[in-house]
Amino acid sequence: MQFPATFEALVDEANNLNLYKKLIEQLNKDFLLANISADFHEEVLPTSLKLILQEIIYNLIQNKFTEYLNLLYIIDVSERQIKQLDGEDTLLLSEQVSFLILKREWQKVWYRNVY
Repeated sequence: MQFPATFEALVDEANNLNLYKKLIEQLNKDFLLANISADFHEEVLPTSLKLILQEIIYNLIQNKFTEYLNLLYIIDVSERQIKQLDGEDTLLLSEQVSFLILKREWQKVWYRNVY
């Protein structure tokens, strides 16, 4: 299975397989496990989801770095992929990390659906 390379492709695939709500549920579950207050509504538009997630990640990086690392650990984002990102621009970093989070959550949802 080749996983999506862009946010738009990920959302399209989730919608095509009727798994978008499951993706939101998985996000909410992992954020709750990380004790981060972020309740994404199941009907949130993909563009809003992207912006809200980026804002949360940006604030975590800037103000609560330990909680940010804990979230990455709970979601199981690849440390290798995180280390490959350029941390100079925090705004760009938050966008890239948000996509990695969504991609990992999508992998969990997709595997659960297939197997």
